[in-house]
Amino acid sequence: MTWYLYVVRTVGGSLYAGISTDVGRRYREHASGSRKAARFLRANKPGELVFIRRIGSHSLALKAEYRFKQLSKRDKETIVRLGKLRLDRQTGEIRN
Repeated sequence: MTWYLYVVRTVGGSLYAGISTDVGRRYREHASGSRKAARFLRANKPGELVFIRRIGSHSLALKAEYRFKQLSKRDKETIVRLGKLRLDRQTGEIRN
């Protein structure tokens, strides 16, 4: 199964990162505000899906999501703006 890292921009301008094997389905869950939506996105209405990157394994996707969430807002915005994510396939570390 192939896992993806995705980023949603809320209507308030915040960024939310998550992982899924079916990003379209997951985004619809977030947008619906159902119990399956992430708590953050139930409180902060999702605006649009702004970034998707194929990661591969679940383990690597979890690492990439964690590393992405540790970045500064500026670095996250740069990744979204450029549409590029340089990822170490072993550690999940994100490089500039």
